[in-house]
Amino acid sequence: MKIAFFDTKDYDKELFDKFNENYNYEITYFESKLNKETAQFTKGFEVVCIFVNDVADKEVLKILEKNDVKILALRCAGFNNVDISNKGKIRVVRVPEYSPYAVAEHTIALLLNVNRKIYKAYQRVKKYNFSLDGLLGFDLHGKTVGVIGTGKIGKTFIKIMKGFGVNILAYDIFKDENSSRELDFKYVELEELLEKSDIISLHCPLSKDTEKIINSETISKMKNGVILLNSSRGKLIDTESLIEGMVSGKIGGAGLDVYENEEEFFLRDMSNSYKRDKNLSLLISMPNVIITSHQSFFTIEALNKIVKDTLQNIKEISETGNCKNEQK
Repeated sequence: MKIAFFDTKDYDKELFDKFNENYNYEITYFESKLNKETAQFTKGFEVVCIFVNDVADKEVLKILEKNDVKILALRCAGFNNVDISNKGKIRVVRVPEYSPYAVAEHTIALLLNVNRKIYKAYQRVKKYNFSLDGLLGFDLHGKTVGVIGTGKIGKTFIKIMKGFGVNILAYDIFKDENSSRELDFKYVELEELLEKSDIISLHCPLSKDTEKIINSETISKMKNGVILLNSSRGKLIDTESLIEGMVSGKIGGAGLDVYENEEEFFLRDMSNSYKRDKNLSLLISMPNVIITSHQSFFTIEALNKIVKDTLQNIKEISETGNCKNEQK
């Protein structure tokens, strides 16, 4: 079995080579992302393995099918970068759950950093400035947290946040009433969540229904000074509207692990490049914004699960024709 592996990082190669000893697949690693230009490299491979910022649109999938690629293996949960309706005969598998704890815990780290000005305080102390001016935060206890998306990550986030003594409002098209009772949170309509939440955290997948769910209209309905968190997908937020909300003070702070146009920047070292994104640079410059580079998944437990499940998905779909993680 020959596998073309795109958007490769050193940690990918190290772990996949280690676990591949049990499978003996022939893996070729490409540092470049999969797109219409690099799709030509898939000729002669039965499997193509991609990550969150690779592109598998209609045009790319046609090239893959022409090159006789049989399996497209995603080493991630989201599949918004794959045009499933045009996959043809290609079988698509993914890793639907690797570590909800990793993402939920990172989201809470973003919240604490934004609220208690941890990064600002850290930089100040390094300069031997021990003043508390500008570092005022607020108690999480007793606040209302709105959670948009109550899948495994959303519910894990809720479990942890309940330990802070907060009230949880949730919005999801598919309601989990059992979890609502067990975890003591309340499902409400999106408008009510926006109006009543002191903190709003996004944990929904990217789809036609959720793309830019945070926009000028929804932001206008939020509380003044609300903190917005996103460790799901960047395109859930309209960046222009976010910046307007930050500048006006409507949004009091933002913790972001993803960005609307992150593909050319995140998960790579751009420090020696002159290429810049105007809106991203503006957000980075804001003192009440914390941005990390799509690292919420990045724990050893999550990486091991991604590697194991990706290789097992390929084995199951190629040998039996069936895989519980196939996306149809």
